[in-house]
Amino acid sequence: MSLLTIGINHNTASVELREKVAFSPDKMSDALQQLQSMPVVSGSVILSTCNRTELYVDVDAQASSDIVDWLIDFHQVDDSDLKPSIYTHSDELAIQHLMRVSCGLDSLVLGEPQILGQVKQAYADAKEHEAVQGNLDKLFQKAFSVAKRVRTETDIGGNAVSVAYAACTLAKHIFESLDRSRVLLVGAGETIELVAKHLSDNGCTQMTVANRTKERAAGLASQFDAQVVSLSEIPTALAQADIVISSTASPLPIIGKGMVESALKSRRHKPILFIDIAVPRDIESEVSELSDAYLYTVDDLQSIIDQNIEQRRAEAVQAEKIIGIESKEFQSWLRSRKAVESIRDYRRVSHTIRQDLLAKSLQALNTGGDPEKVLLELSNKLTNKLIHTPTKALQEAAEKGELDDLAVLRKSLGLEDL
Repeated sequence: MSLLTIGINHNTASVELREKVAFSPDKMSDALQQLQSMPVVSGSVILSTCNRTELYVDVDAQASSDIVDWLIDFHQVDDSDLKPSIYTHSDELAIQHLMRVSCGLDSLVLGEPQILGQVKQAYADAKEHEAVQGNLDKLFQKAFSVAKRVRTETDIGGNAVSVAYAACTLAKHIFESLDRSRVLLVGAGETIELVAKHLSDNGCTQMTVANRTKERAAGLASQFDAQVVSLSEIPTALAQADIVISSTASPLPIIGKGMVESALKSRRHKPILFIDIAVPRDIESEVSELSDAYLYTVDDLQSIIDQNIEQRRAEAVQAEKIIGIESKEFQSWLRSRKAVESIRDYRRVSHTIRQDLLAKSLQALNTGGDPEKVLLELSNKLTNKLIHTPTKALQEAAEKGELDDLAVLRKSLGLEDL
């Protein structure tokens, strides 16, 4: 059997094609059952995310085309569309690929941690359907331990590389502790939701959400025990806020210089940090002219993100070294497994020969045969049977001039020092 990875990702396929080949949760059970029913497949795991669809299978060595054909047939896509986007890795490269994916080294955002949870879920789904076992099972367990080691020994995921996370990191740097900071979030979309999550994870408990519709804001606020205000109530809310983070789809600024000026007077000029991550801007650029207002835009955050990406790339070098070491260790384990299988087969064949000759010898004794002659015949026949195949292999290696093979055979038969 051979370990094989077949898939497409954000580097090889368009969003449209990735959507066509994605496995929805309601199709996963049927897909795993179909894969496992193929005679060439002994184990399978399906990883399907917005950025990749990958099949990890333990298959006959020449079965990759069968798996690709199954993928095409299952999703009813045109092979001329899918095949150019597919990559295939086998054995050593398949091992390294899964480790790189699990560590976030093959992600759209380098080092992102969510992919490990998605790989673990794919493995759990396969386990539930009894689709993963043996070498494939061991490979996934190894990949999880490698991902843990990479997270422990490198800082691959330690720097902000999303706008939402960068905004939270900036606030945390300016305010040493967020547990006493009051935050006004303007907007209730996905970006603000991520900001709120990062703030909450860092100890922030005093959040207010301002949005055009209070109903939408209430849904977000309920997750973080936050207060809700309308956009018209922002001037009052500003006076209570230490940090303001805004991300709406408004075509015009929501927070102006005069509004901020009034809020600062109410606060007796206690500073406010403004982080505007909207495009177009939610906060007038003139706000930065006020002495107690500190305004950062999405461009400022992008420079932070760019620096952090470079830091992640440096950490990725160390992560790749770890994967190189761990993948070689796993390959050694696989080779040792093959030796175990060979030893088991060799013992089984030898045992069969012994049992067969012993039965004939016992039969000869039971019919009155001379015990000495029976034993002599048994020992001769057993010796000849056991040395026949090794003798033939030695002869063929010598005749073909295969000196390396001949040396290995002599060593395995205990003839090296003779």
